[in-house]
Amino acid sequence: MSIYDQVEIEDMLFDTDLQIYTYPCPCGDKFQISLLDLLDGSDVAVCPSCSLMIQVIFEPEDLESVATESVLQPVAVSA
Repeated sequence: MSIYDQVEIEDMLFDTDLQIYTYPCPCGDKFQISLLDLLDGSDVAVCPSCSLMIQVIFEPEDLESVATESVLQPVAVSA
């Protein structure tokens, strides 16, 4: 696996509605990684438009306040 760059989680934006962290990609899109993936130990954010990946640098305690504030609840989807 080839990592394009390493990025501190503090430099990423958190979308509270989608529960994802994003960071600008050189292709014009954004690298994405979900809060749940980070809590599960994953540290690789991918860009949905190209093959680039970044490693997210964080400490587990960095996520505690975000997870507590977000109250990680399932989103209702109507058919």
